[in-house]
Amino acid sequence: MTDAAPLPIVRLKPKAGARAIRHGFPWVYADELITDRRTRALASGAIALLEDSDRQAMGIVTVNPKSRIIARILDRDACAVIDRGWIALRIGRALDLRARLYENPCYRLVHAEADGLPGVVIDRFGDVAVIQPNAAWSEIMIADLAAALRDVTGVTTIVKNGSGRARALEGLGEETVILSGEVAGPVAVQMNGATYMADVLGGQKTGIFLDQRPNHAFARTLARGARVLDVFCHVGGFSLACLAGGAISALAVDGSSPALALAEKGAAASGFADRLATRRGDAFAVMESLADEAQAFDLVVCDPPAFAPSKPSLAAGLRAYERVARLAADLVAPGGYLGLCSCSHAADLMAFRNASVRGIGRAGRRAQLLHTGFAGPDHPQLPQLAESGYLKAIFFRLD
Repeated sequence: MTDAAPLPIVRLKPKAGARAIRHGFPWVYADELITDRRTRALASGAIALLEDSDRQAMGIVTVNPKSRIIARILDRDACAVIDRGWIALRIGRALDLRARLYENPCYRLVHAEADGLPGVVIDRFGDVAVIQPNAAWSEIMIADLAAALRDVTGVTTIVKNGSGRARALEGLGEETVILSGEVAGPVAVQMNGATYMADVLGGQKTGIFLDQRPNHAFARTLARGARVLDVFCHVGGFSLACLAGGAISALAVDGSSPALALAEKGAAASGFADRLATRRGDAFAVMESLADEAQAFDLVVCDPPAFAPSKPSLAAGLRAYERVARLAADLVAPGGYLGLCSCSHAADLMAFRNASVRGIGRAGRRAQLLHTGFAGPDHPQLPQLAESGYLKAIFFRLD
């Protein structure tokens, strides 16, 4: 975006949230912007100058007339030029933080708005990086994003993962392609003493859930000598960490055969193959079957998908979390531990915890709340944007 021509101007309606934006809120909703003919004619992902209702410049935004989030703040400097160099500076700042946090270059490198690149997620696995361009501007500038990423980090393989609900909300299609380098198969990722296998081309999200790293670590502290049940396990997130922590066995449950196969490969690569078992099926049905079999585990962890991805789905989502807690509590041995997770940003911590406690109570169990966890520091939160703090993990000891 180096064209010297003046940027188009988009303007807020009177009393439309200018104060919140000046205080750091990064989004403008469609009902807050004057959507005249010129604004509606802007291409999705266009760069524009945002003004308040008094025609005072507020910064550079990207505009998508197809999205409920019609504008996203790119830079509060109205003179900023959004080009490859600008992107490189943002990635460099993000890299400085991760390099301080982690010796091994495996982390969420860019966490969207919280790292100043709205709608962009980049996960790094050594020399391999996966970009999720979830906003229209990043789809248009994907070549600049990839080039800046290579220049700043030195990664040799870059995958574009263009899938997921966020892209659909932006009016973007699905596409997963290798932008540079090559991928021969799953990428080995070292975390918490275990080896995980990330399918960066065909797996969920970028292939592995790096946000759960600190919660895997906490579960590991409870796992010595334990029988572990890992429900909604994906590629063995909690199972492998617990086995690394000395669990005597782990049963990993998921509805995806490919995910379970990756969990088994990770266990083999970690030296845990003889202690990991897998069971494919609907998680609710499997937990009911395990209860019918009178199975009991010293540690049960459930990490389901987002049951409440938006406010309209909140009530149903909380009922689902309550049901998970009830079924899981039935499988915890007396004195054992239960970990429950939610990645639904619409369900805040209190709502999620209350639903979980109701489920535990319906199972006839008494609980002590031991620990509350969130995403790791490579998933920083933008304080003004609640959606950037989506992950919650709560651990209980049950009587």
